[in-house]
Amino acid sequence: MTTLTAHRVHPPFWLLAMSVIVAWLVAWLALAPAAAWLTHDVLAMDAAGGLGAAIEFFVFDLAKVLLLLVGVVTAVSFLRSFVSPERVRRALAGRNEVAGATAAAGFGVITPFCSCSAVPLFIGFVEAGVPLGVTFAFLVASPMVNEVALVLLWGLFGPVIALTYMAAGLVVAIGAGLVIGRLRLERYVEPYVYEIHSGPAIEVRVSLEQRVRDAWTSTRQLVSRIAPWVVIGIAIGALIHGYAPMDLVAQIGGAANPLAVPLVVLLGVPLYSNAAGTIPIVEALLGKGLPLGTVLAFMMAVTALSLPELLILRRVMRRELLATFVVVVAGGILAVGYLFNALAA
Repeated sequence: MTTLTAHRVHPPFWLLAMSVIVAWLVAWLALAPAAAWLTHDVLAMDAAGGLGAAIEFFVFDLAKVLLLLVGVVTAVSFLRSFVSPERVRRALAGRNEVAGATAAAGFGVITPFCSCSAVPLFIGFVEAGVPLGVTFAFLVASPMVNEVALVLLWGLFGPVIALTYMAAGLVVAIGAGLVIGRLRLERYVEPYVYEIHSGPAIEVRVSLEQRVRDAWTSTRQLVSRIAPWVVIGIAIGALIHGYAPMDLVAQIGGAANPLAVPLVVLLGVPLYSNAAGTIPIVEALLGKGLPLGTVLAFMMAVTALSLPELLILRRVMRRELLATFVVVVAGGILAVGYLFNALAA
């Protein structure tokens, strides 16, 4: 007797990839009507009421941000697979301060690390001989101005705000790197950092399909790690959108309050989130009338001066260097906030 074995026929890889892209686009186009239908028809919420507005904001923004995250992180992870961290370190080592800080900030834009996960790369850069100022330019730019934040800002607010944020963040990162580099504070890095010697990375050639699969794995890991912060950020943004009194918000953070920028920076430091998690709050604050500079300062403080990051950095640098880092970056953030508020006045 002959036994017939059934084999599963898998669709071609390119066909599967195209189907996923089409499904993503369809879901993106259906977001707004789906959120309105769920809120007003299914849940019978009043569109003019605070609760109805908050729920519709939450449903729409949660789906929108998660879709953007999945799409953008997968695409960037795929592109980043062609550039290894070892290549980044080799490219930064040996440059002068200005060129190195500019290049490091640029690399920070295409590496979507949160402030805490960028610290291991800080160690790698230092032990590889990258100048300290150049290393700090990367450390500031990576969590503050990454491609995930830029695409989300572009999708939610348009190109003007996205490019404005990118330019401001790069100026802060490059400026911080140059200032710290000129101060010659290498002696305040913990000695054990210089004693770490990691071997060169082995670069392996992989197929295009494997790069896509690896990018999807990286996306699942990243999104699962930051999804709780996204949900929390959107929930806070929804409450602000639905319930925050316009007069009170405008009084505290409005252009009429000269202390609005430092107040939001102080508020942002104890918080911990990546740029994606802060964007829903930013959207709600802008909708309540806060000036662009004040909102940008808040977003930068949360992403580049978070308390957990400072606690981790304390393990690799001494108090003097950590305090200098905080003062320089905070000064740059305050300058950005006041400058954009003045330009908008």
